[in-house]
Amino acid sequence: MKTRALILTCSALVFLLAGCGQPPAPNAEPTAAEKAELAVKNALAAATAKTKEVAREVRDLAAEKIVEWHLTPEEIKAELERTGRVVRSKANAAVAKSGEVIDNARVVAVIKSKLVGDQQLSAREIGVEAKQGTVTLTGTVGSAELIGQTVSLALDTEGVTEVVSLLTVSPAP
Repeated sequence: MKTRALILTCSALVFLLAGCGQPPAPNAEPTAAEKAELAVKNALAAATAKTKEVAREVRDLAAEKIVEWHLTPEEIKAELERTGRVVRSKANAAVAKSGEVIDNARVVAVIKSKLVGDQQLSAREIGVEAKQGTVTLTGTVGSAELIGQTVSLALDTEGVTEVVSLLTVSPAP
């Protein structure tokens, strides 16, 4: 009797499990899990597309600032040869309101986070100091273009009125 009950139980399990690996019928309504998976895939695709669009816009704006602030590789090289540093000030820098103190640590943190977000620049290789709106950059980068890019990132930070770049171009390996 126990053997018969065991055989019946095993047979029932076989019949139940037989349909588990089968694809749904072509006209079947998607399951909640399939709907959720599709929604996640669509949301991920939309977010990826939006991220790429925003990255293009940021890159275009950065390119405009580099030209506007005379930070092209040729201008950087000429200034480095002439003075050994690159200095830029904002023409229409907002002056701190009376009683408002520029938070140097916040300025440094914002610039460092911008450096981390840029794949061509290394936050570890670039030192950032801030004092009352003047930011000093030190370290090495791979090209004069990257010096311009770094100065642009720093100058385009709220609270920064001047950037002094003591960055140098590392020799080619």
